[in-house]
Amino acid sequence: MERIQSALAKARAARDRKMQVANPGAKTQTESGPWQDLAEIRLDPKVLERNRVVAHHPGQSAASFDLMRTNLIRALRTNGWSRVAITSPTQGCGKSTVALNLALSLARMADTRVLLVELDLRHPSMLSLMGLPPNQDFAGMLASGRLDYGQIRRVGPHLAFAVNSRPLESPAELLSAARTADMIDEIEAKLRPDVVIFDMSPMLANDDAIAFLDQVDCALMVAAADETTVTEVDRCGKDLAKRTQVLGVVLNKCRHMEQEESRAYPE
Repeated sequence: MERIQSALAKARAARDRKMQVANPGAKTQTESGPWQDLAEIRLDPKVLERNRVVAHHPGQSAASFDLMRTNLIRALRTNGWSRVAITSPTQGCGKSTVALNLALSLARMADTRVLLVELDLRHPSMLSLMGLPPNQDFAGMLASGRLDYGQIRRVGPHLAFAVNSRPLESPAELLSAARTADMIDEIEAKLRPDVVIFDMSPMLANDDAIAFLDQVDCALMVAAADETTVTEVDRCGKDLAKRTQVLGVVLNKCRHMEQEESRAYPE
């Protein structure tokens, strides 16, 4: 474990040095900088709620994601991290919905910029969850090797997302390429988000997530109540721990909460 932590620390230090060289004046950018220059779109709250995306405004529905956000921010600031992978043992655990809700919750914090990157390239779903037309191809941009900031859109002042309209048959080669890592580094250096959330493929379904995990600081695992087995959680956790720091497991799709557990303070 010490060797893994040492390797991760060295990788993060090298990445930080590269971004500082690429953009030495990033900390002095004004509100008219690259982040604000991203094309802005608006999301329909009714579509979001229909798709169980509830963290775009505060309230009882968003409370669990706000709690997750607070714990995540504490861990990131304590360790000097910014990149978070969200994955699951198998398909159907709701990790993409959790990733989007977490990103929206983080974006409600003052002075916190969040970049959500969809890297579940076999089954992209973010555009559908947000009710947006299929007109983005972030993976295609990565494959071309040429940066196109038109493939990154902004929602409000604090959230940007890079998503995909069409699936790829074999994304592991693209995700493991050094050029892909360099492009992600360059995007982060230019836009300077405080948190980057990567929506990854399920760990036990293929090698796509494994191909990219050395580029993140930490990971969250999403498991589905009454669906994900203890064996799957254990296998996924061990595979994650070999490659990055595991922050914890999010239990999703809980349908049988006790009345006391679902009760919240009156609003």
